[in-house]
Amino acid sequence: MRFRWGIVGYGWVARDHMAPAIAAAGHELAIVADPSADARVEAERLGTAAVATTAEMLEWRPDAIYVATPNSRHLAPIIEATRAGIAILCEKPMAATLDDAEAIANLAGSVIYGTAFDQRHHPAHRAIREEIASGAIGQVTAVRINYACWVDSRWRSPGSGPDQANWRADPVAAGGGAVMDLALHGLDLAQMLLGEPLARLHIDLQRRVHDYAVDDGGMLSGRFANGALFQSHVAYNCPESLPRRRLEIIGDRGGIVALDTMGQSAGGSAMLTCGRSGIGRSIAFDENRSPFEAQATAFAAAVQGEPHDFSLNRDLTLMRLFAGAHDRAVLCL
Repeated sequence: MRFRWGIVGYGWVARDHMAPAIAAAGHELAIVADPSADARVEAERLGTAAVATTAEMLEWRPDAIYVATPNSRHLAPIIEATRAGIAILCEKPMAATLDDAEAIANLAGSVIYGTAFDQRHHPAHRAIREEIASGAIGQVTAVRINYACWVDSRWRSPGSGPDQANWRADPVAAGGGAVMDLALHGLDLAQMLLGEPLARLHIDLQRRVHDYAVDDGGMLSGRFANGALFQSHVAYNCPESLPRRRLEIIGDRGGIVALDTMGQSAGGSAMLTCGRSGIGRSIAFDENRSPFEAQATAFAAAVQGEPHDFSLNRDLTLMRLFAGAHDRAVLCL
C-alpha cells in the first residue's frame, strides 16, 4: 500500500510544493484539513478529500500529517495527532513562540516528529555535505548564506484572494518577520553540512523598507562548536531580480559555492574550487528532484522504521538558541 499523507493547512506552500512532492515520491495525499472553504474547494478540485478540522482528518488514519498552518497554530493539530499516534512533519519554525515549541517537544516524543527543514534534503546540499565530509575543502572555517526575497505589505500568497492578509507579516501569527520565516532554514542547513551544532548566535533586525509591524530583513552571525563561523543575510526587502540565493562554505584547502539551491524548487548549481590551484569543478547532484520530494520520501522512510536524521531534540535545541537571539534582537529595531 502507498504511504498516505494528510495535510493540515492547505495554503500555497502545501498546495504548490508539498502536494506535488507527495505525488512525485509515489505517495498518496489522502485528505486535507483547512477551516477555509475556498481551500477545501481547491483541494477537492485537485482530487483530494477535504474537511474543516484536524479531528475529522485524523479519522482517516493517515500514516503521517504535514502541518502547514500559520506558525501560531502549529500546536493544536500536533496535540491531536500525538494523541492519535500519527507521525508529524511540521513546517518551520516549530512554533511562533518558544513556549509552544517546548510544549510540542513534550508531546511529540511519542511519535515520529520532524520539523520541515526541506533545505537539508535538497540533493545539492546532500552532495555538498559529502564533499565536506570527504575533506575536499579541508577544515571548514566559515559558512555564509544569502537567502532573500521581496515581500511587501501588498504581497499575497499565490492563489489567495485579495482580502486574505499576509500572515507572515503578522507578529502574532508568525512570531516575527523575515528572520523568523527564512533564517532557520539556513541555520539548520549549516548544522547539517558541518555535522556540528551552533554554539553561539547573534541577530540584528531591520525594518527599513516595508511598513508592516515586523522586521523586513536581518543579519545573523554565530559560531559552531568546532570554531567555524556562521553568517546569514535574510530579507523580505531584496528585489527578486538580484542575486539572492547563495550558499558558501570556506575551508583551508578550498571552497564551495551553491547558487539558487536555497528555496523550494529543484535545480541550482554547486561548484567546488581548489584553494591551491584555483581550479573549479561542478558538484553533481539530481537537478530534477525538489527538496520537498526528497523530504517527503525521507520522512515516510522514517515512519516505516528506516534509519533517519529527523531529530526532535536537535530541532528544539536550535529553536532555543534562535529564540534567545531573536528576543534580544527585538531591541535593535
